Amino acid sequence: MTAGADTVGRFEWPMRAFFGLVLAGSALAAAYAGGVVFASLVAILAFACAREWHRLVGGARYALPTIATCVSTGAALAWLFTGFAPMWSVCFLAIGSAAAAVFARTGGASALWNAAGVVYIGLPALSLVALRVLAAHGIAVVLIVFFTVWVTDTGALAGGRFIGGPKLIPQLSPNKTWAGFMVGTILSVSVVTLFLALRGARVWEAVLLVLALAVSGHGGDLFESWVKRRMGCKDSGGLIPGHGGVLDRLDSTLFAAPLAAALVFVFGLDPLCGGHP
Repeated sequence: MTAGADTVGRFEWPMRAFFGLVLAGSALAAAYAGGVVFASLVAILAFACAREWHRLVGGARYALPTIATCVSTGAALAWLFTGFAPMWSVCFLAIGSAAAAVFARTGGASALWNAAGVVYIGLPALSLVALRVLAAHGIAVVLIVFFTVWVTDTGALAGGRFIGGPKLIPQLSPNKTWAGFMVGTILSVSVVTLFLALRGARVWEAVLLVLALAVSGHGGDLFESWVKRRMGCKDSGGLIPGHGGVLDRLDSTLFAAPLAAALVFVFGLDPLCGGHP
């Protein structure tokens, strides 16, 4: 290893930690503010993810599919604040997905991959804002999702780096290990379940909830790794030092947020598991 590579490796972890804390702090501040502030931050991050996704799957001609994703996602989020039939927000995403497919096909890119990007990015953005704005104890629900994903990702990174061992699913990701999967999952279940238990939650329900969110977070990480590998890219972008692109940082949340929304709005789950906020 060269001296230059040594220097990069030495500063990678501090940079990752610093920018991770900045992002987490911004997300927490916006979540506590709620309303338009939280929706605006989610929209900005979704727009950044959209640009990275369509550039990743569409090559040089990614502007029009990106616009379709951004406009439909922004419209879906804005509709939540009208107070009329929140499910209509999903219609905006469906229209955006169709538009992205048409634009991509016209430009010679994959219609399927570009159409999928609207769902992959827009639905999680809509899920997060809907949880914060419409769910009972919305701030607590959003924090549960955030903390579960963050602890899972941190534990997986540490487990993979310091323990290593057999690869998890090398066909999807060459770097993810079973040790990282287990450490991340156990750590998040332990930490977030304790957080809920101290608030009077039913422990076994909390364990199952956090376990489901943690596993979905791993799934989001694996999915994005597989897409990047398929497209021949190491990172989705370089906007966040130490992390890569915005999509690289939010890949776990993109799977965990829709699951949380489905559990709350479709199945009527109490995310506090009987506890108090």
